[in-house]
Amino acid sequence: MPHPTSTGPARLSTALARDRLGVAAVVFFVMSAAAPLTVVAGVVPTGLAVTGLLAVPVAFLAVALVLAVFSIGYVAMARHIANAGAFYAYVARGLGRPPGVAAAWVALAAYNSFQVASYGGFGAIAAPLFAGWFGVEPPWWAIALAAWALVAVLGVRDVAVNGKVLATLLVAEIALVLVFSVADLGTAGFRASGAALDPGNLTGAGAGALLVMAVTGFVGFEQSVVFSEESRDPRRTVPRATYIAITLIAVLYAFSSWTMISAAGPGVVGRAAAEGPELFFTLAAGRLGGTAVDLGHALFLTSLVAAMISFHNIIARYTFSLGREGVLPRAFGRTVPGTGAPKNGSLAQSAFGLVVIITYAVLGWDPLVQLFFWGGTTGGIGVLLLITVTSAAVLAYFARDPGTENVWRRIVAPVTATMLLAVITTVALTTIATLFGVPPGSGPTWVVPLALAVLAAAGAAWAVILRRVRPEVYKGIGWGARSRSSFGFPFLGGGA
Repeated sequence: MPHPTSTGPARLSTALARDRLGVAAVVFFVMSAAAPLTVVAGVVPTGLAVTGLLAVPVAFLAVALVLAVFSIGYVAMARHIANAGAFYAYVARGLGRPPGVAAAWVALAAYNSFQVASYGGFGAIAAPLFAGWFGVEPPWWAIALAAWALVAVLGVRDVAVNGKVLATLLVAEIALVLVFSVADLGTAGFRASGAALDPGNLTGAGAGALLVMAVTGFVGFEQSVVFSEESRDPRRTVPRATYIAITLIAVLYAFSSWTMISAAGPGVVGRAAAEGPELFFTLAAGRLGGTAVDLGHALFLTSLVAAMISFHNIIARYTFSLGREGVLPRAFGRTVPGTGAPKNGSLAQSAFGLVVIITYAVLGWDPLVQLFFWGGTTGGIGVLLLITVTSAAVLAYFARDPGTENVWRRIVAPVTATMLLAVITTVALTTIATLFGVPPGSGPTWVVPLALAVLAAAGAAWAVILRRVRPEVYKGIGWGARSRSSFGFPFLGGGA
């Protein structure tokens, strides 16, 4: 039952809406964050151009396998912990409260990086398209502000409304990816590429970078648990949505990247470097015509909008979970009765996004490279770090409290996933210059890791401060709705 904090029509509560989302709705949120069309048209050509390796489909399948193993323990945790904080709650309950708050700070930074990056990409990509379609090219920031306004409005609406919007956008972009990929099969230059499916070709200097790029294509899969409090029967909804999303994403990416490589022929690496995202559209243009390409460009933009909406909801719920427990100001832990929307967390994210757009516009910074590309890469590195730490937290949690989970879910899968993820994370940090597309030692190669480390340290330090000055809040870290300190009641939980 919601715990009211004030009276009158503007009364807020401390509970998210329950029983609003089924398996399909959660899958829509998860896959929208992954932005399939953006990955297929953007990440795949980039991976080919940067690494020169053809085994892109293999990289996607390999990453999907690692993430599936990780998810075995991850969704098992969802049966024990229902918390919109996801990584934050799992790390807090598994490794301790200071690491948990450290993870929360990094999570907010990573997902906000994805969110604001989408604004930059949307504005920069849409501006020249508008010039071709309508004969007028507005400034990128004006287009970005229009998208920002839409996301801001939806962010304070019922989560089910957001789910319906995402369902429409996601189905359209997946259908387009499939249609374009099938069209590639009929192009004159199509030659089925065995090299693209050969695991032996996933070697060399660029293999690590290609795997990390493949990981960014799955970002969002881990957020099924963010909606556990709003799901119908979360013990079943969360696992099903997670595995369905990973499977669908992996099959879609592997098939579409294989058809793209096969249709482009031996010169695919050079074409990817020269044409970038346009490679995906131009390959199918001969079969589908210019109108289909225009539709593809339009859906490329709506793919970014869907990602914005999804990340906005994720960030708002992270902020809500921290506010509900008193780790952030308690005003963030309030929701609107009836809709269950985490209004203040949503408004805070909207305010941050607005500041970023205005800052880039005023200072004249490049929205495509310095916001979209660098911001997305920063978010990807942050999420990869979080997944790795969370995998270790799952192992630690079940070591103390195995419950009814079997050895496979609580030991074998988490140990295997943690080792594999640690390898990928190490590769990400050692190939960071390649990922950012800058010379070794350039600003992003050390600023991003340093910033994430500073945020993690600040989060852990804040937890230690809370232990001394607000022990009732400290005890409730990671316990979500069972942490009653924000309601003025004694803490009901226990454990780490």
